[in-house]
Amino acid sequence: MNSTAETTLTPPHTNTPEMGELSPYQAGPVLTQAMLASNGVALEWQDGLQTTLPLLWLRDHCACQSCRHPQTRERLYLPLEPITEPPNVALLDGHLHLQWQDGHVSAFHSGWLYQRRPEAELTSAVPNAKPWVDNFTPEHISHSDFLTPQGEKAWLTAMLRDGLALITDGPLAEEEVSRLAERIGPLRATNFGARFDVRSKPNPNNAAYTAVGLPLHIDLPNWRQPPDIQLLYCLQNGASGGESLFADGARVVEALRQVSPEALAILSETPIDFRFQDETHDISMRAPVITLDSAGNLVEMRLNNWIRDALHLPVEQMDAWYSAYALLWKLFHSEAHQLEFTLLPGQMVAFDNRRVLHGRREFDPNSGARHLQGTYLDRDMLASRLRVLARHV
Repeated sequence: MNSTAETTLTPPHTNTPEMGELSPYQAGPVLTQAMLASNGVALEWQDGLQTTLPLLWLRDHCACQSCRHPQTRERLYLPLEPITEPPNVALLDGHLHLQWQDGHVSAFHSGWLYQRRPEAELTSAVPNAKPWVDNFTPEHISHSDFLTPQGEKAWLTAMLRDGLALITDGPLAEEEVSRLAERIGPLRATNFGARFDVRSKPNPNNAAYTAVGLPLHIDLPNWRQPPDIQLLYCLQNGASGGESLFADGARVVEALRQVSPEALAILSETPIDFRFQDETHDISMRAPVITLDSAGNLVEMRLNNWIRDALHLPVEQMDAWYSAYALLWKLFHSEAHQLEFTLLPGQMVAFDNRRVLHGRREFDPNSGARHLQGTYLDRDMLASRLRVLARHV
């Protein structure tokens, strides 16, 4: 049967539909028409936009307390059987109500349906990655601003868009990097711990714990899932040298594509081995230096020359691989693609470890103290935090 706005439904008291509180995600025009169609329920909003939603989709998305857990809001209904009998359809105060043949009642907020109609463009508070341009300058957010919802939102947006952002004017306090990170999510622990100190020390098990210069690299390409986001908080930097270096993998991959698509194909299609070994760990992974998605966009870089393991390839492929690798290395280390600055005490730099390569100039440990504290976060936690902030800011 076809029903329009004049139809009145009387749902059972034991199964009153729940639309929940209104949220920014439910903003939109109200429905002016709803009626059964051959392929579902045809809807029209007051702005003239129309759509048709299948019956099984509507039943699957019922938000009542028997279809969604009342506390967690997780789905309880399982859409295994087709809907063979159409429901009664009504508009109540501009919102869609359906009474199914088994007596179940579903209610849908007009704005919620408007934003989820198949023709609508999906929107997200999380920005797409944007390759650096010439003279790129990373976002700087003061420590005091970061502690506000607006400042944290600006910093997270810059991080997820650019892959690099700074916090400035912070306290010179041990573990401040952990406190800032934990506002966003749990620390990502590795074989170096959940929080680590970067300074020259005797008997190092990593080049970062020496005073030598570090060419551009990502951390831990020998892991199946390298850490997503690295945070480095500067507590002391009185040593001569030690300038920080960064380069955007998304920008360099596009440069490589222009210079030599053949080299890009070799580096993105040829898995090689990465391995870290010390007294207590032996962690290895085989993967390409560059991973691209189906559209050719960068997914991740695994460029780290000092823990690249023995090159295990057919002999006839080795020369071509080395040639492609050398070209990529030169592009990353060219002045056109490098960003260099001195990290000051009270500053924290954060970067997408699987996109933005980092390094440092050599420093003289006898000329002054240099001490950074670092940790890692999962990118999912940054995106989650940004979505939560976007509800209110």
